[in-house]
Amino acid sequence: MASQIIAIEEHFTSPALRDAVAPRPGPIQTMLDDMAGRRIKDMDEGGIDIAVLSENNPAAHNLPPDKSVALAKASNDFLHEQIKANPTRFKGFAALPLPDPNAAADELERCVTKLGMLGAMVMGTTQGNFIDDKKYWPVFERATKLDVPVYIHPSPVKPAVAEAFFKDHAAPLSGAPLGFGLETLTHTFRLITSGVFDQYPTLKIIVGHLGEAAPYTLWRTEHNLEKLMKMPKSFSDYYKTHFWLTTSGAFSNSALACAMTEMGVERIMFAVDWPYINNALGTKWLKAAPISEKDRELIFAGNARKLLKM
Repeated sequence: MASQIIAIEEHFTSPALRDAVAPRPGPIQTMLDDMAGRRIKDMDEGGIDIAVLSENNPAAHNLPPDKSVALAKASNDFLHEQIKANPTRFKGFAALPLPDPNAAADELERCVTKLGMLGAMVMGTTQGNFIDDKKYWPVFERATKLDVPVYIHPSPVKPAVAEAFFKDHAAPLSGAPLGFGLETLTHTFRLITSGVFDQYPTLKIIVGHLGEAAPYTLWRTEHNLEKLMKMPKSFSDYYKTHFWLTTSGAFSNSALACAMTEMGVERIMFAVDWPYINNALGTKWLKAAPISEKDRELIFAGNARKLLKM
């Protein structure tokens, strides 16, 4: 069995952003607010040794630029203090003030070089804009320079999409059951067609939920896209070169088999998506998954240690 378990999509809410983004009251928000007590108890019960923490959605993405800069910095400083208080249990991804892309690049560098962060987590769209827009490319340039990954997390679909796709079904389908996955899948595929990976050929992107169905649809996307646009490399080459996937909230043996077949086991990392998913549910699943012990060790910890330089 794995000698260590590292989970890398685990959330919290910083006090400053909690006040700014109107948190949802209830048991989930209480868990997000609890940086050590309930979190570490749940980690222990689930057998998780290290959690890589990230500010909860939407982080600082939808604030005015100046407020976004101040509150992203406050969030990152808060997380840094929590990591210092629990250095053997916590690591972190930086929150970025993407409404000011140049400041976001600078904040990423500060967090990596001064605070020891392992990369950044981007909470989907920023004020309705996808991050493939060239105004956000300074973040990718800096991530490439620092050799750290950017983790793309779902955000709610745009209101016009919600109206068109989920009218009369918004409550059950527009979030995690379907809408979040569509948003992130679109986000990641747009990055490939934008040309950002030609500009930054060593850029590394992490996507949760076993790629939001990307491994399943790569062949079809590539087969049809090559008729419509020319790119220096094939669509699947870009995906398999620049993307790493995590298991967050996708504890399915068949989905894992598809992801491993398409991407290779070295591109798959363990994550839970706490507090939205129970830690023990994830670890129990992967411990019993029909894969080799070598592959289990890589997914539980080895791949994260390598990619995140832990």
